[in-house]
Amino acid sequence: MSNTTQSTVSTGSTTAVSRPHSILAEYTTPADLMHAAEVVRDAGYKYWDVYSPFPIHGMDDAMGLGNSKVGYFTFVGGCTGFTAGMSMIWWMSQYDYPIVVGGKPLFSPLYAFPVSYEMTILLSAFGTLFGMAFLNKLPRWYNPLFKNKRFHAGAQNDKFFIAIEVTDPRYSETETRKLLESTGGKHIEQVEE
Repeated sequence: MSNTTQSTVSTGSTTAVSRPHSILAEYTTPADLMHAAEVVRDAGYKYWDVYSPFPIHGMDDAMGLGNSKVGYFTFVGGCTGFTAGMSMIWWMSQYDYPIVVGGKPLFSPLYAFPVSYEMTILLSAFGTLFGMAFLNKLPRWYNPLFKNKRFHAGAQNDKFFIAIEVTDPRYSETETRKLLESTGGKHIEQVEE
């Protein structure tokens, strides 16, 4: 269903093949962007995003985004930290260096709790950080939208954009352009890699 074209750019002695990255549509108000996001979502596109100079309340619902999955990474990190803390104190007290002090048991969860608590916090934070980076596909050193002058000037100030990637299974240059035109996109252009 995807029909993309490649253009050839000649620069002196070398010829570079430029591939399309996405199709970009510009909107003037947050309400227009919200409506366009709902239309694109309902059309079944998967690889697309909206760009705004400020957060827009309700955009997550308009885009069809669910709850963040970062919490799962945080939970796994926390459970790992708690288990590692308890296991470390148990192994040190029971086997590595067992010292009976005042007739107390070699291991008790009560005196192992502070270490386990700190390990839980530490590995929860690492789980959150690395989970967010993984889910956001970071680090991303380059995005072709950055070299688009209209996007670069507008997305930071007063314009709103939708970009649909050409890798989307539903992408068709003519059909996608018609869809964005029907939503009221003011300036629609193809962004090259």
